Amino acid sequence: MERCFCFGGSYSEPSYSCGRGRSHAGQIAYGYSLVKGKAKHSMEDFHVAKFVTIQEHELGLFAIFDGHLGDGVPVYLQKHLFDNILKESEFWTEPRRSISKAYEKTDQAILSHTSGLARGGSTAVTAILINGRRLWVANLGDSRAVLSRGGRAKQMTVDHEPNTDRGSIVNKGGFISNMPGDVPRVNGQLAVSRAFGDKSLKSHLRSDPDIQCITTDASTDILILASDGLWKVMSNQEAVDIARKIKNPQKAAKQLTSVAVQRGSRDDISCIVVRLK
Repeated sequence: MERCFCFGGSYSEPSYSCGRGRSHAGQIAYGYSLVKGKAKHSMEDFHVAKFVTIQEHELGLFAIFDGHLGDGVPVYLQKHLFDNILKESEFWTEPRRSISKAYEKTDQAILSHTSGLARGGSTAVTAILINGRRLWVANLGDSRAVLSRGGRAKQMTVDHEPNTDRGSIVNKGGFISNMPGDVPRVNGQLAVSRAFGDKSLKSHLRSDPDIQCITTDASTDILILASDGLWKVMSNQEAVDIARKIKNPQKAAKQLTSVAVQRGSRDDISCIVVRLK
């Protein structure tokens, strides 16, 4: 896997990082690009993009973790979430159940951490591509996975904004407020309704993922995973159109993040493009 780090005004911190790699058979290529936003805090977006071989199965593991109130939770997820999924004894026979259980166990581990890790939180979107054919996607929060089938964008995730889970939040004694600002927030604090961590809000938040599965076919050509820093300024179809025009997935991911910056996105922006054919 090739990586690059491109520096902006400060030599102490890269303004963006990028990289690329291929499946062991060389048929599937991926690239990623991460850009630090305009906020004064450190980068809170983290990713996973790699291929591994387990029990003679080739797995593509891809994820975007968009943290808030620090980088502790997304760093933890980067290190542990896929390991926890693949350690589930039923993964090969009941992948949906295994992914759901691993998400729950990982969240419990974060909440029980004695270092104060769970003060912050993170959204997550994960994709597991089994033998280049079976694709499992799961998410919490508003990071998103979008698939291209014959050039037509298909969103594979649910944006867990507060109004999406309003009933659950209110039933648990929480509330949704647009103050401060004009964005709905759980208890006036968090702009997503499902996340890892966030211990102070956990009694009103959910951490069970939405999970989708498809079998890829000849028309399935591009998979895009990105944080909301991209999706706030770009539609699913626009992202697919840009990615499909650029053969090199690393350059495609970099172009997507660059366009998001040009359109005024001030958030951290992270993007993975997987070219399936």
